[in-house]
Amino acid sequence: MLLDPSLAVRETAAGALRNLSACGGFEVCDDMVTKDIMTPLVALLKECRAGLDESNGSPKEAKDTNKNYIEDIANEAVNLLWNVCECSSTAVSIFNKEGCLGIILQYLKRFRTNVDLAIAVASCLQAVTEDNSDLLSSFDASAHQVMEMVMLSSDKALEHVLLRTLVAGVTWNIKSTLPSGTQAGTINAILKILSESLAIDAGETVIRMKEEETERLKNSAEPETEGSVGDGNNSGLIEDEEMEETPKGDAKGKNDVSDLLPCSRQELKQVAALLLAQQTALEIIVNMCCNEDPSDDEWEELSSSDESDTFMDNNCDEGEKLLSPLCLSAEVHTALMNHLVPKKILEKTAFPNSAAVDICTCNPTWKPLIKKLNMVQYRALTCLHSILLVSDVDCLGGASVLQSLSQHLSQLIFSQPEFSKEMEFLEAVTSALRALLQMLASNDIPQSMTPEQLMTLCEAGIHSNNMSVRVNVVSILGIAGSVLAKVEDTADTLKMIGKFLLDVATRDPSLVVVGEALDALFDVFADGKEAERAVEGIKLLHALKEFQPVFKSRMRKEGKGQYSTDQLCVLDNVKLNLRRFIAYQETLERKK
Repeated sequence: MLLDPSLAVRETAAGALRNLSACGGFEVCDDMVTKDIMTPLVALLKECRAGLDESNGSPKEAKDTNKNYIEDIANEAVNLLWNVCECSSTAVSIFNKEGCLGIILQYLKRFRTNVDLAIAVASCLQAVTEDNSDLLSSFDASAHQVMEMVMLSSDKALEHVLLRTLVAGVTWNIKSTLPSGTQAGTINAILKILSESLAIDAGETVIRMKEEETERLKNSAEPETEGSVGDGNNSGLIEDEEMEETPKGDAKGKNDVSDLLPCSRQELKQVAALLLAQQTALEIIVNMCCNEDPSDDEWEELSSSDESDTFMDNNCDEGEKLLSPLCLSAEVHTALMNHLVPKKILEKTAFPNSAAVDICTCNPTWKPLIKKLNMVQYRALTCLHSILLVSDVDCLGGASVLQSLSQHLSQLIFSQPEFSKEMEFLEAVTSALRALLQMLASNDIPQSMTPEQLMTLCEAGIHSNNMSVRVNVVSILGIAGSVLAKVEDTADTLKMIGKFLLDVATRDPSLVVVGEALDALFDVFADGKEAERAVEGIKLLHALKEFQPVFKSRMRKEGKGQYSTDQLCVLDNVKLNLRRFIAYQETLERKK
């Protein structure tokens, strides 16, 4: 039916398959590819391109004076292509082999007259250019020219802000195909687009757009419908809350942005485009800061792994490793600073504008925006975490700025009594706090959170079902404890921290969290009079000697079945350091 003689049938078939692929997730998309959806889909995309070339953009078979049938079919087909390519490596291989890049770039050229089709193309390109070295050779000078044309456009409409942001992301993915002499300029252009996207106040935009919608509906006497937006022609920027819960693959569920919403929702569509643009911009910046995606077992990078003869030598060497920032190219660093990107990221970490949230809460059709507003905050916190990992104190504004940031994160955490129930928020904010506390500790800068606040956070976080949250709070306590161990009269606080970490190490169901808790114990009680007093007070040596065979047994029983080779390697290092730490503590005891 994708190739039926009737254009109406083609559009309806493509829309139905698109909806099936969006709602069905990996399993349905895999099944589609297995049953050879790509053959008729590629043929349809080629026919649409030929039809647009013949008509030069004029309607070939218009349903009404405002619609171009071929572009509508292309829009549905590109969204379907995007869905299956996100879920199937086979589909991506066919995309490469069949020259789909050249086809959809022709659609992208129409961005001035059909921004929705262009957004679908840019979204698809973001998916297929990620980790796809076979496609890179297809990006020639003409392809670069199309991308540059979009990036240099100056249309202020929020859909065009989203389009430029998506194309900036594609350009980052294919940066290796650019001539070396233009790479610095292109990176600067990418950061300029991302900065402009983040500079827009989403809360104020919600308020303004809602006022405009109210005025327009009042003047036109048009009823404000509350119906679903899930039909073939209108699914996209705003989804029903029920649809949001449907598995759609990694990115499609978050980034499905294509067709125009009904006339009564045009302002809603613009706000949704802005929020998606800002979320996408933040995700691109994270990718710029990290050559590899952040993983749940990020603790591996921070775990002790040195093979020196004594525990203390090992601990010192590991401390030096923690101070070295990850690699960030000079071009990216300069562009980030020139366009004030860290400042704009920080602004986005604040809770959404309460007036805007109230507007969305009171209007059923606008209510799905609340999740999108929150998602921008979560992504900003994750982005802040990445910026902290790759920056030094001076480039972030100095010690006073970092102390203010510590207060800001503390306020975010403790201003919301229900924060522990928002797992995405808790994971993002604890990741950012962990990176910040490490930077402060490494540079001997005091931080503003009290031990009592830290314990409250950790006690809430350790009961999370999210392993990353548990890893983060244990690491936070380890960093804070290692600083306190150098301060006089802190033995009682260190006892409290030690008991908490020991309890996590002996009870947590995940060996990853257990390993982090043990590493934190090693850091807190590595040295110092206060640490020695606390060790005696909680009988840490005795407890660890009893736990040592239990830990070894758990590694034998659970290790191979549940954990990766890299995780097992780190756990082996933890096991080695546990033996060294026990020997170190026994030596201290004998000296008394």
